[in-house]
Amino acid sequence: MVLRVNPALKPDNYAGIFRRDGVVQISDFLDPSAAEQLATTLKENTIWQVTYADEKGGSRTLTGHEIAGFDAATAERFLTGIVQRASTGFSYIYLTCHLAGRYGSVAHADHPLHQLHAFLNSRRFLDFASEVAGAEGVDRVDAAATYYRLGDFLNWHTDIGGGRRKAAYTLGLTRVWRPDWGGHLLFHDEAGDISRGLLPAFNVLTLFKTPRPHSVSQVATYATQPRFVISGWLLEGPPAQSA
Repeated sequence: MVLRVNPALKPDNYAGIFRRDGVVQISDFLDPSAAEQLATTLKENTIWQVTYADEKGGSRTLTGHEIAGFDAATAERFLTGIVQRASTGFSYIYLTCHLAGRYGSVAHADHPLHQLHAFLNSRRFLDFASEVAGAEGVDRVDAAATYYRLGDFLNWHTDIGGGRRKAAYTLGLTRVWRPDWGGHLLFHDEAGDISRGLLPAFNVLTLFKTPRPHSVSQVATYATQPRFVISGWLLEGPPAQSA
């Protein structure tokens, strides 16, 4: 699999849009064959975990094995709590796969998501994205694959995360999507109104300023295709060291 920025794309063509709107979308970002292979990998060859917000708004994950151990009553309480928290504060639920944690080691060198993580942290991608976003000092990206199923959502938040985050990005790998299926990336103004909504799309890089109020609308229960997106931030500085 050859991962590279489409050579026909020039950062100068998008930097002005980013400065004006705080968000820009770049279509046909990767070679079509590479985008197709990544989408197939997400559908058929990715280990997913459930990620959700707990009672304090913290991020939690559950493995498939842990979910399988839920009886019907436990599963109902789990989902009910997530939905109830969404009605009054921050909440979310969807599937995730953190690329560095799951596929970052050399043992997974042949896996497409290992190759994607390496590409996103290459100077080829970092320099292109930094120039579009007008961001200086970008050293790396954080990257996670996300899979929104029926009923999954991410409600209103701003991505406040300290000075390390220079901009946010998504790489859409959703092959087919209808406008009424939900799952839109929504940007909100100071009054809470939707200032812009972006439909899940295929082989589209989106960059946007952060912190900025946004959300992902709940996926409709009648959607028939998966919503796959790689998401993260352009970051400055080395990874934080664990104690």
